[in-house]
Amino acid sequence: MTRTDDERKGTPFAPHTDDEVEAMLEAVGVDDADELFDIDASIRFDGEFDIDAATEQTVTRELTETLARNDDAVEFLGRGHYSHHIPSLVDHISLRSEFITSYTQYQPEVTQGFLQVLFEYQSMLVELTGLEIANCSMYDASTALGEAATLADRVRSTSGSRVLVPDYLRSERRDVLENYVEGAGLTVEEVRTEEGVTTPDAIERAIDDDVVMAYLESPTTEGVIEEHLEEIGGLVDDHDAMFCLGSDPVALSLLRSPASVGVDVVIGDASVLGMPASYGMGLGLFACRKEYLRQVPGRLVGASEDADGNRAFTLTLQTREQHIRRERATSNICTNQAWVALRTSIHAASLGPSGLVSLAEQCHNLAERTATRLDEIDGVSAPVRDRHHFREFRAHVDDADAVVEALSADGFAVHAIDEGTIQLCVSDVNEHRIDELTAAFEEVLS
Repeated sequence: MTRTDDERKGTPFAPHTDDEVEAMLEAVGVDDADELFDIDASIRFDGEFDIDAATEQTVTRELTETLARNDDAVEFLGRGHYSHHIPSLVDHISLRSEFITSYTQYQPEVTQGFLQVLFEYQSMLVELTGLEIANCSMYDASTALGEAATLADRVRSTSGSRVLVPDYLRSERRDVLENYVEGAGLTVEEVRTEEGVTTPDAIERAIDDDVVMAYLESPTTEGVIEEHLEEIGGLVDDHDAMFCLGSDPVALSLLRSPASVGVDVVIGDASVLGMPASYGMGLGLFACRKEYLRQVPGRLVGASEDADGNRAFTLTLQTREQHIRRERATSNICTNQAWVALRTSIHAASLGPSGLVSLAEQCHNLAERTATRLDEIDGVSAPVRDRHHFREFRAHVDDADAVVEALSADGFAVHAIDEGTIQLCVSDVNEHRIDELTAAFEEVLS
């Protein structure tokens, strides 16, 4: 049926005519849409969006023109968003029609393939972390960190209200964490680091029996590998607090197993595999010790047998209120990143264990070699921290903003941290542009 302009006058975006809207309102027993939604006037938008209706051809042209205005810079950016080469098979397999849906796939009778992939995703994280339990994904690392803190508050045997975080914790993660713990009556306190790492002395000064969780990252926001995790793990355990570590699957394939150094929960972003850097979208990983099995947020996929004895996969434990009584729910997480986890699993499987380790070694070596090359240029001192680095590092320059601006003019994007510090991230996707970057530095600082 073709609708006239008069029939569409309610909104150019909704498919319903006024008559259809009136019929629906009558069916639910209200006079108009305002009564149906009952949105408080103080937060309700009461105006026009001023967006004209347009044809598909016009929209396509305008979007193409808008996208063409993006800078085509060679990125050496990082700080939580990392790119690695994604094999084309990831696109081909993940875009198969049976994997594409707008709804979470968990009906075991029709989604065995997807459930098996999520089970394998969980299994990969268990192997990488050394912990016994991993859920089948969360929104991002920030929400996983918030869930870890509330988990600590639930499982710790004695009372306490403090969560320790390092001073390098990025503001976006800290903001989400503080939002999460406010309702639980917890407070977030910062631990000062020394030369880019957290020391046992700093933890010993900050921790007491009031601490429910201590959180560190390795690699850190600066790309530094934490060196004292085992000692810190012992201190945290002495106070019956939970030790939580932030990392990612590539780094974990090279670093010591978190479980072996006393870590109770690992969170982080697993989208470093299978997804390009998207500056916002993530895949929250969450792994923990078996004793927290019935407190894990989100969903767990388990392997079982059907009535005929065939291996089968199904969602086993779900502690959210959609599936259990609200008073017993441990998390309000409603969905997960199943399709992103699918892509991560495909990418990891294509690399295999040895390929994953090779990629991690490459990330470590590239950061070290690039820092050494930049350090040979007059006006650059790199790396700032005399530590082992992974993917990224910081460098001293006289005027960070001026250097970043000049590099941008030459087509390179790097972070300015403060007046005299920049940060660069190197991986397999920009490795081939290091010579050009080095030459640009020499030209900018000459």
